[in-house]
Amino acid sequence: MKKTDTSHYRHFLKVVDCQQACPAHTPVPEYIRLIADRKYTQAYMLNWESNVFPGILGRVCDRPCEPACRRGRVEDDPVAICRLKRVAADYKGDIQALLPEIPRTKNGKHIALIGAGPASLTVARDLLPLGYKITLFERDLQAGGMMRSQIPAFRLPETVLDEELDLILQMGLKVRFGVAINSMKAMLEEIFDVVFVGTGAPKGRDVRIPGRQEAKDHLTLGIDWLASVAFGHTRSIGERVIVLGGGNTAMDCCRTAKRLGGKQVKVVVRSTFEAMKASPWEKSDAAGENIEIIPNHTPIEFVMEKGKFKGVLFEELKSSYDEKGKRTLTPTGNTVMMECDEVLIAIGQDTAFPWIERDIGIEFNEWQQPVLDETSLQSSLPTVFFGGDAAFGPKNIITAVAHGHKAAISIDLLCHGKDPVLERPVTDFNLVSQKMGIHEWSYHNKIKLDSRYPVPRLDWQEAIEKLTSEVELGYDEKLALDEAHRCFNCDVHTIFSEDICIECSACEDVCPVDCINFIPAQAEETEVRDPIVVNRLRVSDINPEQELFVSAPLKTGHLMIKDEDVCLHCGLCAERCPTGAWDMKKFILNNAKAAIE
Repeated sequence: MKKTDTSHYRHFLKVVDCQQACPAHTPVPEYIRLIADRKYTQAYMLNWESNVFPGILGRVCDRPCEPACRRGRVEDDPVAICRLKRVAADYKGDIQALLPEIPRTKNGKHIALIGAGPASLTVARDLLPLGYKITLFERDLQAGGMMRSQIPAFRLPETVLDEELDLILQMGLKVRFGVAINSMKAMLEEIFDVVFVGTGAPKGRDVRIPGRQEAKDHLTLGIDWLASVAFGHTRSIGERVIVLGGGNTAMDCCRTAKRLGGKQVKVVVRSTFEAMKASPWEKSDAAGENIEIIPNHTPIEFVMEKGKFKGVLFEELKSSYDEKGKRTLTPTGNTVMMECDEVLIAIGQDTAFPWIERDIGIEFNEWQQPVLDETSLQSSLPTVFFGGDAAFGPKNIITAVAHGHKAAISIDLLCHGKDPVLERPVTDFNLVSQKMGIHEWSYHNKIKLDSRYPVPRLDWQEAIEKLTSEVELGYDEKLALDEAHRCFNCDVHTIFSEDICIECSACEDVCPVDCINFIPAQAEETEVRDPIVVNRLRVSDINPEQELFVSAPLKTGHLMIKDEDVCLHCGLCAERCPTGAWDMKKFILNNAKAAIE
């Protein structure tokens, strides 16, 4: 069996599951340790470097880090990574002196950003300190994109949104609000060296069934309705509301409708409740506000009666799954009439580029999305880049931020005459020992057995009485510190040195999860996951998503094989080892932006 290659950062990053899962590779354990030490401002700036919007994302992130959290493998709930990010934002001090300086003398390159959403603002944040001149075009009168137009104020207060947007808007870029770009050809004739498109996915999908045209005055696309509410154009809704769709936009629609006067609000979705695309906590919050979610129904007609809108006729569906887990929806023939006053359609979104001429060199695929290089986000027209939802369709804010980082690197390379793919900067890493004594570490390594601490929130009834009342109140300092100590510090790795190991098995004996194994070496061509090897491990239930670490042959010819998936990073192996063959070393990913794939 081959020794695990630890010369590349990817081995160590993959073990830090939360950081690996974050599209922007935010160093999660490090900022949680800073919070545990009450260093809130440092924790905020560490986040700001990676994910740009800590206060925003600490409230509304889709949290890809949390399902990956190692804590969730040993008990019910992962660490509240997202809400701890909010703690850093809520408790930070004055950060003005910590922001990057913007050169007064520019580098001669002028970049145009179309759309003031998270992707474009990230590009601006990365390029302005490098001396670029930047002009931002936004059709609305305020920045934020979908963060402002589609996320209700009870989830994301306007004050938090404005504060973090202003950190970038005040860095010196020129902003042209209220300007809709109607021609890419005209943009390319301007003085810009590069154009970045971050216009999101602004087109809501519609439902084309009988009665659509006749009932149009009672039907609204969900994203358009949320934007109308956000900008103050819509202030009320009918008492009986049906929301079509099962994603997070549908959850925002139904909860907003409840606050604008909807007394009977229902969400109707084609899938099962479990298969809904909405985040589990979004579904839970909607249910907590007495909103009924009805699965396995598809609309077949918008019903008019004597010239008046009556409601929606649905057909019941049956969900079934094959052996590969693929779902099939089968009509049952049973129909249900649901009466209502208004319908909000939130069944998905699409990109829309009617303003990009098709004869200027930008290729589009069969779904009318731009053909991009996935590494650089460069289009077939070299000076035009895309990012966020505009690149590959609807995702989330943190993915848009990651795209912004990638695009900024690409734009900088192009403007310096380099290839945005072949000459991308190299990411490296450091491993720093945490040893302060034989049994003392420079980090908190005791495993806390506490369950996840719930985030305090408004009373349900109080929450629905006002559109702008933030529902989640955030952790107070005590709860924040308690929750922070649940983190396993997965970026502090167990580093093994074969040459000084005496195979005393002390580490095997003390390991609380039996992840350390000393077994005879197999043939060179034997794979580490070969049943012959796996059956000799102390715990043979192996997660295929995580690696097994294999040492070089020891003096006896045995190998040390460690299951990285279940290791708690507690440091007991390093404390017990009599020769120092084990050490606890913190993994530091340098230039994380260049590691984004």
